[in-house]
Amino acid sequence: SRKNHVDDYSTWDIVKATQYGIFERCRELVEAGFDVRQPDKENVTLLHWAAINNRIDLVKYYISKGAIVDQLGGDLNSTPLHWATRQGHLSMVVQLMKYGTDPSLIDGEGCSCVHLAAQFGHTSIVAYLIAKGQDVDMMDQNGMTPLMWAAYRTHSVDPTRLLLTFNVSVNLGDKYHKNTALHWAVLAGNTTVISLLLDANANVDAQNIKGETPLDLAKQRKNVWMINHLQEARQAKGYDSPSYLKRLKMDKEFRQKVMLGTPFVVIWLVGFIADLDIDSWLIKGLMYAGVWIAVQFLSKAFFDHSMHSALPLGIYLATKFWIIKKKTKQHFFNIFLNGAAHLPFATVHVPFLINSLALFYNFGKSWKSDPGIIKASEEQKKKTIVELAETGSLDLSIFCSTCLIRKPIRSKHCAVCNRCIAKFDHHCPWVGNCVGSGNHRYFMGYLFFLLCMICWMIYGCISYWRIHCTTNYAKDGFWLYLTQIASCSPWMFWMFLNSMFHFMWVAVLIMCQLYQIAALGITTNERMNARRYKHFKVTATSIESPFNHGCFRNLIDFFEIRCCGLFRPVTVDWTTQYTIEYDQTSGSGYQLV
Repeated sequence: SRKNHVDDYSTWDIVKATQYGIFERCRELVEAGFDVRQPDKENVTLLHWAAINNRIDLVKYYISKGAIVDQLGGDLNSTPLHWATRQGHLSMVVQLMKYGTDPSLIDGEGCSCVHLAAQFGHTSIVAYLIAKGQDVDMMDQNGMTPLMWAAYRTHSVDPTRLLLTFNVSVNLGDKYHKNTALHWAVLAGNTTVISLLLDANANVDAQNIKGETPLDLAKQRKNVWMINHLQEARQAKGYDSPSYLKRLKMDKEFRQKVMLGTPFVVIWLVGFIADLDIDSWLIKGLMYAGVWIAVQFLSKAFFDHSMHSALPLGIYLATKFWIIKKKTKQHFFNIFLNGAAHLPFATVHVPFLINSLALFYNFGKSWKSDPGIIKASEEQKKKTIVELAETGSLDLSIFCSTCLIRKPIRSKHCAVCNRCIAKFDHHCPWVGNCVGSGNHRYFMGYLFFLLCMICWMIYGCISYWRIHCTTNYAKDGFWLYLTQIASCSPWMFWMFLNSMFHFMWVAVLIMCQLYQIAALGITTNERMNARRYKHFKVTATSIESPFNHGCFRNLIDFFEIRCCGLFRPVTVDWTTQYTIEYDQTSGSGYQLV
């Protein structure tokens, strides 16, 4: 059967054999005298057929036999590189480039290879051609740039996102219509790309040769989504001479301040209203309703849900501010007004002060320090793309098309921060930053001292009630006790409720984090997405991690515990580690392999 199958090839002509990659038959015909430069009746050469079908061994063979690498052929008068690009064969593009093909040559439609790659959404080929020196703003014969073609033809984030990362000129107009990329995206109804271009500050008022703006084109098409987004973008730029309130709404910095500041005022108002010397709960209820209406107005007018972390960060800062303010006030009251404080100064107040300083230090480091951002210069990015493409590994599992970097092991691109973070754990809205290799230890310190602070506050509230409120828990029972302490000092009761809320999430989070660090040796991201990563063995009940070296060793390495030289933690720069193994026999730790 196999022999008959092989015999079948003996009747095939060289074009069919090339298309199907039958190397032996092709070599037989060339050795018999077939000229590899000879085009077929459609003016297509063997190199074209080998390129479009990704037959790399045949391309090498034909070029060794004198095939012209940049031969024009076919209906569109294209080179083999054009054909390979249209099909998205990156490995063939790399091979032909090694043989000196010219990617800037234009086909019968006036397009060079980078324009074709952008049209057909072949992001990796766009990246490779630009990395090899093609101008990111190169115009084809119609004056269209790769960005314009991507905006017009490709309804996905890439290659537009990739081109924007390469600092493409967003507001260029084409040669004949003077349409910008934003015009082309509107003409195509390409909502994904419109959002990307607006984020990249594309000019919403650019006019084409007919004097039309992208907004005019959107109105002609009666597309509500496009009209709304383009109008919002115009107002954000300060066009349409908006009212003072509208100008404030469009000011991103002002919106962020409102989101950070609102929790401070709301938490204070809730306690302040509760503490007012008014017997009527109806009046207090109306005041709370007023606060709720004001928050609803602020939320609608100023809260920007693209700034995910501002509100949780504001809630955290506000809660801590009022807890510490109340606690400090209580301390001063006890020390100076009561003469002998009911809480001993040396054993309670000094540790409270030290804990507060440690909390602020670790919070500041978690919030503002570099969580492990993977940085690369323009040259390094291009070099990485070329290296990955030429080794056949330019795929999205190890290459980030936004940051244009090879992703180190354990890293992840954070959608909120829009950057790749080494040893990514999670994006924490409570600290307004990612948690990664650069600040994970500070984050654990922040959680620990925050838990201590909350326990202190709960203890302070209970101490306050015991001294200042006439209660008898044993006699009156829980519910009556609750009403007694709430009416004794509503503000203190409100702070107690806040403390209990924060105690629950902080206690759960610190336990989960310690379990992952000590028992599993993995990050939150790895625990949630373990099945995506080849280096984890996942069963229904367990995750086997190559980074887990036993509870004791995990803790020493993570916290870098030295204990006056008794321990030797293994420190790893996770921003540069791509493939890792742990040498337990020699104890020398992580090694790049």
